[in-house]
Amino acid sequence: MKNKMNRLLTFICILTAFISLLLIGCSNNNDIQIDTNNLLKGFWANAKHNGETITFERVSSLPENDYGVAFMDSNIFTQKTSGFCGTPPLTFYDDKGTYDNDKAFIKVQLNGFPGNFNWKIISLTKKELVIKTTLTEREKEHQELLKMFTTLHTTATSKTCKNSGDWAFTEYGSKACGGPQGYIAYSKKIDVSAFLTKVKIYTKAENDYNEKWGIVSTCDIPPKPSNIECNNGEAVLKY
Repeated sequence: MKNKMNRLLTFICILTAFISLLLIGCSNNNDIQIDTNNLLKGFWANAKHNGETITFERVSSLPENDYGVAFMDSNIFTQKTSGFCGTPPLTFYDDKGTYDNDKAFIKVQLNGFPGNFNWKIISLTKKELVIKTTLTEREKEHQELLKMFTTLHTTATSKTCKNSGDWAFTEYGSKACGGPQGYIAYSKKIDVSAFLTKVKIYTKAENDYNEKWGIVSTCDIPPKPSNIECNNGEAVLKY
């Protein structure tokens, strides 16, 4: 009887230790137990989006013409961005602010749009940063505009430019202050009617976006191209 009792107590002790280790393991999965402050500092770019998850690679400096972020000393945050009110061709600039990381969260305060936001750190190593963010309705609509324009651009340039006479151009988009965003060249060998219809749909969508979110822009009028030239198989607008 005594031996059975000893074996039972031993089993209970082992089971208790196992459950304790299991609980500790589950706890570690919920919160990142790493020194995020030091690992986070530096430059991150080559962003890959997957739904609400973004994966960054560590780089030596912010890119000139692509999205990237920097976490520097004194909690200075900088993002290289094209903003949320423009469409291609995109112009990138530095938007500055501050940041604070609390365990698995990065709290950012930006001078420009979207102002304050939080990122949850999914994983962080010396070479890779994976974060999760919940996009606002405005950000989602802007991403849809970019997808629409990318489709237009892909269709317009699906043919190789060998003879400039086979190409034409049209205005596209809607600046918040009025007038088109610019002009886009397209091959006459595509379904021109369907393409121009999509351009109109895109232009209306951008105008609706501007009005809905109170977007502001410069009031300069983009110059109208005078002709098109073929350069290494690409159609180039000339002014």
